[in-house]
Amino acid sequence: MSRPVYEIRIEPDEFTQAASTAFDYTFDGKSVFEGFEKPNITDKFQIGLIIGPSGSGKSLLLKEFGNEENIQWESTKAIVSHFSTPNDAINRLTAVGLNTIPSWCKPFHVLSNGEQFRANLARRLKNEAVIDEFTSVVDRNVAKAASVATRRFIERENLQNVVFASCHYDILEWLRPDWYFDTVTGVLHDGRLLRRPPITLRVYPCNRAVWKMFAKHHYLNDKLNKSCRSYLATADFGQGEVPVGFVSSLTFPSGNFHNAYREHRTVVLPDFQGLGIGPKISDIVAQIHIDQDKRYFSRTAHPRFGAYRDRSLLWKKTGSYGKKVSASKNKEGIGGDGRICYSHEYIGAKNEQTIKSSGSTGIGGNEKGLEIPDATGDEEG
Repeated sequence: MSRPVYEIRIEPDEFTQAASTAFDYTFDGKSVFEGFEKPNITDKFQIGLIIGPSGSGKSLLLKEFGNEENIQWESTKAIVSHFSTPNDAINRLTAVGLNTIPSWCKPFHVLSNGEQFRANLARRLKNEAVIDEFTSVVDRNVAKAASVATRRFIERENLQNVVFASCHYDILEWLRPDWYFDTVTGVLHDGRLLRRPPITLRVYPCNRAVWKMFAKHHYLNDKLNKSCRSYLATADFGQGEVPVGFVSSLTFPSGNFHNAYREHRTVVLPDFQGLGIGPKISDIVAQIHIDQDKRYFSRTAHPRFGAYRDRSLLWKKTGSYGKKVSASKNKEGIGGDGRICYSHEYIGAKNEQTIKSSGSTGIGGNEKGLEIPDATGDEEG
């Protein structure tokens, strides 16, 4: 099948003359290159992907599906203020894994490259969206995490005909498009049989000094109690372990419970939010306490974290569930705003398939009970 041929012309000058002469390249101002016809796909799908190296015609083919939206950000407004409603902002930013509340309240230009990528993605995702250079500016582990979060949002919102272009083949099994077109081979592939590789989480007891890596990402407080137990969480996306989260616990302050602990801090680094790592590492640390014959409690105002525990068989509601926090701030500076909190006690695993009490768990594929849940968050003090 013949491919469309595109021709562009520019006005030659001394610069093009010098460049072409230096490398013995004959150039008269005309460039000719081949493109691709729009692939023969169904009229209705959720995710399509055009993939191939730079210069292979991806962006040109992407234009057959529409033009990428040019996102504008006001330098004097927080990123959270750029959405249609506050609820829409919260839903979209958390869906793409940008769950760090302080970052929501910053202007776009001060965010990291990874945060800017997710913020732009949160505004672009809609029916018929076309998105070029998907994950090109972020670390490859971050790219995999963002691909999973993006797919979940598209599925949950039932978005249709969203097409991405990327030069990175490593996201294929994480994004799991309905179809993908390879601009190297010119072949259209069915992506519906792709399966996400496992993510292995491990939790290690650690020195409280590790908290410095995570402190600024806690959405309520960057302080850590000196008497807490601390744990570092790592994730392996297939290329070795990388730090992703932190969990700490404190002895329960009430004299009504003997040998009981409460969750003190749980934070997941912004680059790895959106995968449900927060609830999972929280479960692992809770199970460690249960294995040591201790009771374990937690309270959070984060709706996704609370909703996950409501659904989980590992947690049960306590008598203070749904009550407002104290009208006055505690010594850690938390409270005082009357927020409704989710309060739970961890009751533990019923079997080994639910969670590994050794502190390590493999999470992946679509196996029931092992897939990362669609929730993550930062536990408050």
